[in-house]
Amino acid sequence: MKLNYLAASFATIAPSWQQFLTQKQAEKLAVIDQELTSLSQTETIYPPSDSILRALNIESSQCKVVILGQDPYHGEGEANGLAFAVNPNIKTPPSLRNIFKELAQEYALDAKSLGNELLEKWNQQNVMLLNATLTVLKDKANSLQYLGWSEITDAIIQEINQHSPRCVFILWGNYARSKKVLIDSHKHLILESVHPSPLSASRGFFGCNHFQLTNQFLISHNLAPIKWF
Repeated sequence: MKLNYLAASFATIAPSWQQFLTQKQAEKLAVIDQELTSLSQTETIYPPSDSILRALNIESSQCKVVILGQDPYHGEGEANGLAFAVNPNIKTPPSLRNIFKELAQEYALDAKSLGNELLEKWNQQNVMLLNATLTVLKDKANSLQYLGWSEITDAIIQEINQHSPRCVFILWGNYARSKKVLIDSHKHLILESVHPSPLSASRGFFGCNHFQLTNQFLISHNLAPIKWF
């Protein structure tokens, strides 16, 4: 499979995902790659081209948690390839601030002590931070949903569902919750709530206790808990 715009990012992902995309998603990915190559001539695309597939740095069989987002941040310098995450030198977006507030509430922490680098540490512990759509145009939310990324990311969710022995799928918001039909709830744990956006967080995100519930499930299946902070 010959890629142009996505080539640098493809080279960095876990071998099982390289094989999966090459064998099962090659045609779809090639179409997306062609469109991104064309768009990049006149538009700014986020995240950077070498980070688009970054969430796939975890082997499907080793994935312990999936936190599903919808669309990358569209502000300058924000999106880094991991859902909800921004780099340490970037101002914390409102949804991520609320995620930190919930984490602080669950563990009696000072939310101000929690920094953007935490999500990198989650990723290093086999927490996949996956957006349903993996690219966006600068300052235009949901602008590249039409590319067909969701077909590929749906297949990624199904692959984890099949190959991970036990996984926690964290679905925040109606769009993420619509993906639960792809997940075997007898094998895995599905945690749902409203989105951590300021528009909805007070209607059920705060107090969801998802971080502690995740670790309770992992421990109950003899898996190491996530060090959330």
